[in-house]
Amino acid sequence: MEIEIDRIRPSVVYQHLIRLIVPRPIAWVSTVSRSGLSNLAPFSFFTGVGSRPPSLLFCPANRRDGQPKDTLRNIVDTGEFVVNVVTSRMAELMNQTSAELPENESEFAAFGLTEIPSVAVRAPRVAGVPVSFECRLLELLNLESGPGAANIVVGRIQHVYVDDQVLDSQGFADPSRLDAIGRMGGGAYCRTTDLFDLPRPD
Repeated sequence: MEIEIDRIRPSVVYQHLIRLIVPRPIAWVSTVSRSGLSNLAPFSFFTGVGSRPPSLLFCPANRRDGQPKDTLRNIVDTGEFVVNVVTSRMAELMNQTSAELPENESEFAAFGLTEIPSVAVRAPRVAGVPVSFECRLLELLNLESGPGAANIVVGRIQHVYVDDQVLDSQGFADPSRLDAIGRMGGGAYCRTTDLFDLPRPD
């Protein structure tokens, strides 16, 4: 099959991409509004950028009405956010937070999740996750406008929380203990516990 991208609808392009770019780690992004209302939503177009500066990115698309999602609006307003790593144990809760709630309702309250104060930013962490990256907005790139338009949010990592239970003897996170999940196509997910090693060539 050859896919001529310019000849198909953006919604169909999206369905191809989420089935071809796999597995994708999940950024469970917590933010807070100017008025102090917390927000939580998952995004699977997410990756690390580099260590100098320590940074990561995720890509929230606009809503169907063309407006930015609450997550993006909060980041623009406050310049801060937290990326929480999702474990298989929390997969269902993460999935629930992808629902669109009224602007005056917090996903934390709606789905029984507990907020934990962050160290370096105002946005809260999610209680029970093994890793949280506290970030300040470094760059925002709006690639287009309108419904489904892509936005790239680059965050400079200010502080990292890592649960001691997932650390190895050298003080680094052990992927087999992390039990993180990744997004596949459609409603499919995968676990990071199925691992294999390859030695790096000289």
